[in-house]
Parts: sequence; C-alpha cells; structure tokens
Amino acid sequence: MDRERIQEQVRVERVGLADFLEGLTVEEWGRGSLCGEWNVHEVVAHVTLSNRDTLRSTLVGVVKAKGNWDRANANAAVERAREYGPAELIGQLRDGADCHRRSPGAGVLDPLADLIVHGQDIARPLGRELPTSSEWVVASLDHVLGSMFYGAKKRLRGKRLIATDVPWSYGDGPEEVRAPVVDLLLIATGRDVKA
Repeated sequence: MDRERIQEQVRVERVGLADFLEGLTVEEWGRGSLCGEWNVHEVVAHVTLSNRDTLRSTLVGVVKAKGNWDRANANAAVERAREYGPAELIGQLRDGADCHRRSPGAGVLDPLADLIVHGQDIARPLGRELPTSSEWVVASLDHVLGSMFYGAKKRLRGKRLIATDVPWSYGDGPEEVRAPVVDLLLIATGRDVKA
C-alpha cells in the first residue's frame, strides 16, 4: 500500500477524531473507554503521544516502567492527560495531523490502526458513531493480523473471522465470528466486542 496514501488517511483520521471530540461534554471526557483502564481523556492523550515523544523520552519511560513497554505507554498517557486539558489535546491532534513520526519499531500502518481502534475505544462507550473508511479498516486489520505486536494470531487461534459488510475473511478455525469489519479489528486488538 502506498505510503503517501496511508499518511493522508492518518491525517484524515486525526482531523475526524478532533472534530468528533469537539462535541463531547466534560462528563464524557471522564468516561471509561474500551481501552483497559483509560478514560476518554487518557485515550486522547495517548493518541497525541507520537506527535510529541522523542526516542529519548520513550526510552526513559520504558526504563521507569522497569522494561515494561505497555506500562510505560500507559504511564505516559495518564501523565499527559494530567498535563493537558481536552481543548489542548484537540489542538495537538489538529496541529499534528500531518505528523509522520512513529513509535520505535512501528510500521507505516501502525498509526492508522491505532487511530481507528482508539477512535472506536472512545466512541462506542459513549453510544456514538465515529465512521471510518472500510478500505482503511481492512488495511489496518490485515496489518494487525500480520504483526507480532498486537498478539492477534494467538488471540484468534481456532477462529474464522468473516466480515458482514465487506468481502473479507481470515482464518480457518472451527469457530466463526461474523461481524462488521471494524468490529473484527477491535476483536483482533483485544477489545471486548459483542459480535
């Protein structure tokens, strides 16, 4: 897939998420998300990390977290949410819409998959829809399934995923999971989605 098209879609997703966030109430910013223990504010803080973090700050965070990447990432998001309010984070999303910096080891599709998934992490518990292109959801899902980073292959062992809204399927296991492709992406990334 063409790098420039991917980067353009990352820009589209960031701006779309910023537009979506503009309509949230203070109470909604504090609500829980589909992403573990994070609330909406902390998820948005996480999404803006790649625009601001340097390799040095990432490594310092990992060292502070005693080598645990996930804990370092979680700590950074929580700290960032304490430091920046909703309007500031929305501004950072917009200002960084064309930023192509990635976390160490991340591929060109990782920021796109991250934005799509975290957008749904925010929207679903709020009972709101955040639409995205099926083409890019499929590209992100294919990437997630081929990456060791997400743990999707292990998580989906013994399952066959079948999209109900686009011509897409994966796996040959006896247990079938039929759902819209965006739900399959959420399942592949470990979200509890009722398919």
